[in-house]
Amino acid sequence: MTGYAAVLLAGGAARRMGGVDKPARPVGGRPMLHRVLAAVAEASERVVVGPSGPVPAGTRVTREDPPGGGPVAATAAGLALLRSDPPVVALLAADLPLLTAGAVAELRRALAGSADGVACYVDGDGRRQQLCGVWRLATLRAALDRLAASRGGTVDGAPVRELLAGTTVREVVWSGAGAPPWFDCDTDGDVRRAEEWAT
Repeated sequence: MTGYAAVLLAGGAARRMGGVDKPARPVGGRPMLHRVLAAVAEASERVVVGPSGPVPAGTRVTREDPPGGGPVAATAAGLALLRSDPPVVALLAADLPLLTAGAVAELRRALAGSADGVACYVDGDGRRQQLCGVWRLATLRAALDRLAASRGGTVDGAPVRELLAGTTVREVVWSGAGAPPWFDCDTDGDVRRAEEWAT
């Protein structure tokens, strides 16, 4: 497999949690953001987009423009901060406390073994977990350019599903044991469930 960079999206209003800094919420004694960063420790570059608090050395932090502009605007901001042109970019939500390096490697293998532009997990109901995937860098940049052109030059407020539109996607079913790596925490109940899985 080729090298890769990782862009973690840490924005969002967390309305169902009362507006807290969701990625900073601990699961298993560690902030969710730090758990996701650990899952991509082998990445050549790691960029966090959004409020983050302290991050490990070598991790860069930026904000989308405008702040609160949504996940596609955050994706564009993260790519703009990359110092190199890695062939693959892991695009991940920062509230995936059960994500592992093995799960990221499985996505990378799936992408490397295909001609598709994106590989992402699908859940048991066949729903794409859009912010638990890896992209070919050229595909992601082209998708951002295409979406911006269709929206008058901006991606502010655009949903991720529009970024995927027209892109060939390799859907990956999690084959590992244990909790699904795409499980995200939108509520206090989700955090409690993740705690049970993480112990």
